[in-house]
Amino acid sequence: MALTSKERAELRAEAHHLSALVHVGQHGITDAVRQSLDDVLRTHELVKIQFTKGADEKPKAIVDEIAGSVGADVVQVIGRTATLYRYNPDIERKKGALPPWR
Repeated sequence: MALTSKERAELRAEAHHLSALVHVGQHGITDAVRQSLDDVLRTHELVKIQFTKGADEKPKAIVDEIAGSVGADVVQVIGRTATLYRYNPDIERKKGALPPWR
C-alpha cells in the first residue's frame, strides 16, 4: 500500500520530533539491522534510521531496498537519516489515543 502525498506529509511532520531508533554502521544493512528494523516497525510503525558517516553506501541508494525487505514505505530521506512507515493492524488503537510512535 503506497502512501498518498498527504499521508506522507503528515508522517514527515510526526517524524520531525522522533529520534533515530535504528543505526546503520560501516557494515551497512546486515541481517541484524533488518531484524532490528522489523522489530521497531512492529511496535512503533514510524521509525527513523540513522546512517553513520562510515557507512559503505549512500542512504538514498539503499533505503528503497531495505524498506522493501521489511515491507515498509519510505517517508523521506534527508542526508544520512531516513524515515520509514509500516502500518501494524495488530496494535490496539483507542479513540483519541496518541499514535504508537509517540
